[in-house]
Amino acid sequence: MRYNIVKGAKGILESSEYVIKNPRDCKNNWSKVFGNNNPICLELGMGRGIFIIEMARLNPNINYIGLEIDNNQASTAIKNIGTRHLKNLKIIVADANNLLDYFGKEINTIYLTFSEPWPKKQDKKKRFTSLNYLKLYDRVFKKNKHIILKTDNKILFASSLENLSKYWYTFDKVSLDLHHDERKIPNVMTDFEVQYFKNNRIIYYLEASFKE
Repeated sequence: MRYNIVKGAKGILESSEYVIKNPRDCKNNWSKVFGNNNPICLELGMGRGIFIIEMARLNPNINYIGLEIDNNQASTAIKNIGTRHLKNLKIIVADANNLLDYFGKEINTIYLTFSEPWPKKQDKKKRFTSLNYLKLYDRVFKKNKHIILKTDNKILFASSLENLSKYWYTFDKVSLDLHHDERKIPNVMTDFEVQYFKNNRIIYYLEASFKE
């Protein structure tokens, strides 16, 4: 996936109060970072941050962490925060493969919003709902597991349903057309999703959990 180049991206990230410069130092100490014991939600591959910024604004009693590997995307997210003062939002610029370096058992919910689908069979282990990643999440969830996924990719959605089922998750909600679901599932859109909505593109949604 190609991203727009942001001039001065490194400087934007280094000077931002939202970016955690040494996330390894925060492991098992995120409650101190936020200054409270509120639930912590983690979005993997936050992109330009539209979703997580709005979630943090709407839910001041929940802490949010956005993880993004690309400097350009992360710096765009900082720009999108603008003049808002969101004490419950932090950003990590890093690879999701290194989650265990940044978190102990501290996460309540993981959001996977329009993640890279890796549609080819040989790449299926790279999907954020592959069994390898689900095992990784086990070690960062605080207690009960809770995953919310949105995607426009049918292959990713189908494999996610299969893998989560195999891993003994139960499905609290599943929608094959989120924007036209008669249940009116609460939804904060990402920037991609806004465009998909305009184009009448189908969005798949699931909410899965495993209670200890």
